[in-house]
Formats: sequence, C-alpha cells, structure tokens
Amino acid sequence: MKLNKLVLVLGMGAAMAMGAANAAGTNGGQGTVNFKGSIVDAPCSISGNTTDQTVDLGAVSSASLDNAGTSTPKTFQIDLQGCALKTANAVTTTFTGTAAKDSDNLGIVGTASGASIVLADGAGQKIKLGTPSQAQKLTDGNNTLRFSAYLQGDGSSSITPGDFTSVADFMLSYQ
Repeated sequence: MKLNKLVLVLGMGAAMAMGAANAAGTNGGQGTVNFKGSIVDAPCSISGNTTDQTVDLGAVSSASLDNAGTSTPKTFQIDLQGCALKTANAVTTTFTGTAAKDSDNLGIVGTASGASIVLADGAGQKIKLGTPSQAQKLTDGNNTLRFSAYLQGDGSSSITPGDFTSVADFMLSYQ
C-alpha cells in the first residue's frame, strides 16, 4: 500500500513537471501594453487617432523658401467623437509651441534653419501660436476639425538645408 502511494505521488510529480516544461516551451514571447488617456469636462471626445500625430512636410527645396517663399501645405485634422452639444456649438483650437525667432510661426530645430512652420485653419487662414483659431461650428455626433501646415522661409537668403523637427500642442475651447 505504501508503495502504491509512493508511485502515485511520484507519478503526479512527474506529470506536473512535464506540464510545466511544456508550458515553458510554448511561450512565444511576451510584452507590455500601456494605456493612457484622460477624462475631460467637454461636450466632445478627441479621437485617439488624432490626439498624437505626425505631419510629414516632406523634402522641401531650399530654393522654394527663398524670399519668404512657402512649401505646399499638408493637411491634418482633429477628429471629435460623440459630441453632445447641450451647452456649446462651436470650438476654437489654440496651438502652442516654441515660436520661431522674430515670428509667431512654429520654430524648427535640427540641422535645417532659416524657415518656420505656419499653421492654418481649414480655410487656409493663418493661426498665430498661442491665439485661438476662428470658431468652427459643431454638430451632434462626430466632427472633423481641419488644419494645414507648411514651411515658410524667414525672408533671408540664409536657408540652411538639413533635417528638422518641431512640436505643437493643441487645446480646444468650446463655446
């Protein structure tokens, strides 16, 4: 009887060890999922696809920026979801960031210099950094706020080719 119990215990131990070995052998990798967000007191939610985005202004010829010249505007948007417009029916957008020297445009950093980034609303009207855009009408449900950005030479003849980056934050104000 003692021998049967011993065999049973050893058998169960071996089975558990094999199961653990098999489980360890089938692990195809692991990782981490990070979640972030915020809850805001606003009539609309901002789509997660447009809260953090990158606008590629492309490879712009330095010659096109001479004498305060500009590049071709690139469009971008902020998508609003689930708008319930009980107390507000319009929104303004204020962009902030590091201003270019002697300008209210968005400055650039990197090896390129002699230009800055102009932000414009959907109608092509320039938006000064730190100043609200023209109010855009909203409807219940989903809405899209349209904008564009382009490079503008600073008016000097010293456009330096190279790579650049810039960051603009935005804040919505409902009216």
